[in-house]
Amino acid sequence: MLLKNKVAVVTGGSRGIGYATVEAFLKEGAKVVLCASRQETADHAVSELKETYADAAVEGIFPNLSGYGAVKDAFDSVAEKYGKIDILVNNAGVSDSTPFQEYTEETFEKVMDLNIKGVYNCSRAASEHMIAAGSGVILNTSSMVSLYGQPAGIAYPTSKFAVNGFTLSLARELGPKGIRVNAVAPGITYTDMMRSVPREVIDPMIAQIPLRRMGQPEDIANAFVFLASDMASYISGEVLHVDGLARS
Repeated sequence: MLLKNKVAVVTGGSRGIGYATVEAFLKEGAKVVLCASRQETADHAVSELKETYADAAVEGIFPNLSGYGAVKDAFDSVAEKYGKIDILVNNAGVSDSTPFQEYTEETFEKVMDLNIKGVYNCSRAASEHMIAAGSGVILNTSSMVSLYGQPAGIAYPTSKFAVNGFTLSLARELGPKGIRVNAVAPGITYTDMMRSVPREVIDPMIAQIPLRRMGQPEDIANAFVFLASDMASYISGEVLHVDGLARS
């Protein structure tokens, strides 16, 4: 098992890519704490996982990721219970497609608060325990739109471009302390959001991908497993694109 006895925290872990990542980590022997936006959501995800993995060490928490104090208290509790935090996956985020002229300050700040400030808060809180241990892995969810933007919803690609810069800079700063920092940039992935998109919209998108299919959450989760494991022990400061070569 690639992650045997590792303790991982996965934000946005109750559905989609985050849920698939929690599941993949459990299969590889990790103990996982998933973060969700609400207690009911966290409890439901944990209940589902335990139906499949009866002996899995998995639990759910629901701190406000945009508030550092709440995140620190939650992560300190995780470290106290399990003795450490080996892996953090900053996956929680919100997308947006609001036309620029319709943007409000509140709309922009909502995206930035979770997609950037949340990544900072979680990384800051988890890194304290990793620095004390002399090792750790921080993984961030970027996006293919961080490379070339999107037609509307300026805050989302802006936030993911910031995630890339955060990843590279933090890797340089925390590397000497034994901590690796990387990101995964998914392409078009078949999550709940994509299920509501009409086929006439999806098919032309797939036609632009050489592999002729959308990514599955498991494709992204497998990349997180690799980067979290010792197989990637000499990889840091990278943004790994998992997109079927869908870049323009």
